[in-house]
Amino acid sequence: MARCLIGCGSNQGRRRDHLDRAVELLRFMPGVAILAVSRPRETRPIGGPAGQPAFLNSACLLETDLPPHDVLSMLAAVENTLHRERDERWGPRTIDLDLLLYDDAVIDSEQLSLPHPRMTTRRFVLEPCAEIAPDFMHPLAGCTVKALLANILQPHPHVAVVGVPGAGAPEVAAAVADATLARLVHAPAHLPPQAFDPQAANGHAVAWEGDWLRPLVDCAAPLATAAWPRDPHGTVVDFWLESFLLAAEDSLPAPERERLRGEHAKLAATTVPPTVAILLVASPEALEERIAFRSRRPPPQSDIFADLQTTSTAVAGDPGTDVTATVRGLLHLQEKIACRLRAPDRNAKFGPKSLVVIPSDDLGQAALDAVAAVEAMA
Repeated sequence: MARCLIGCGSNQGRRRDHLDRAVELLRFMPGVAILAVSRPRETRPIGGPAGQPAFLNSACLLETDLPPHDVLSMLAAVENTLHRERDERWGPRTIDLDLLLYDDAVIDSEQLSLPHPRMTTRRFVLEPCAEIAPDFMHPLAGCTVKALLANILQPHPHVAVVGVPGAGAPEVAAAVADATLARLVHAPAHLPPQAFDPQAANGHAVAWEGDWLRPLVDCAAPLATAAWPRDPHGTVVDFWLESFLLAAEDSLPAPERERLRGEHAKLAATTVPPTVAILLVASPEALEERIAFRSRRPPPQSDIFADLQTTSTAVAGDPGTDVTATVRGLLHLQEKIACRLRAPDRNAKFGPKSLVVIPSDDLGQAALDAVAAVEAMA
């Protein structure tokens, strides 16, 4: 038998009746036993169309012998019974049932993602879950539901919008900070171009201190624990210190790489790690288009995608430059960052417990999704 956490919500009609009816329908499903049900909580709608009524949210802990995809189908059947309509994303609904956790299962398919990809930043999800299953482990975060809730309730949260150059991290971070009144910190320095641009690396003597150590130190400075603010609005940054280590794995000789790792460990001990990471994932086509944009509009004509200005492609604007090779380097680094952020055994000091992954080809939509993720923490 597997234990499952189900998130329940309603903001149409007789909300409490819808929640109670959904639990009763689940209770009579074959192969299902209800272990606990949280009390409902009223919360404001996050994301979606404006003017929606407030939600009632709760959680249900159940035990089942059904496999994960069958549990998903069962939840959809209950929603259909209660006349759930899916006219628009995050729109009003009579009932919403989400499969949040299924034991320690990790699934990423077109039909089902486990754990639920947005639960770690949603207070309206974590609070009822922590009430009935505080010790349920999140297999990717490597901590309990109770710890995830405590993570997003920190007095001054640190949100890191993470992405390779060209993914849109500075632009999305600025939108999040503007919407949430958070302190905005742009990266004081960027990754050296040889970290992802083979043309920049060709014939380039490694300037370990200037290219790697100094940018790392500069980026760590605004994250210093000693000067960390206490106001409730939080800090939003568009960089992650560990990106330097991941980029160095393919760019620095072993001795310099180990020196960088040592310096990084010392800096991490004196800085505030991210509470939440918002990972922006860009397609090859988007990256190629943005590199071309920067080559046509070098500074000071535009500050859009300014983190690409250090690539040889963007600086030179040379028709003979192999943009494809640069894009391949960026995609390789993007995959390494994604793997590290998703790793279940990531270092608790360097890696945030909460992660939201957002496609960033459409920057406007990415900004809306990122704002919704941060607002859901409140």
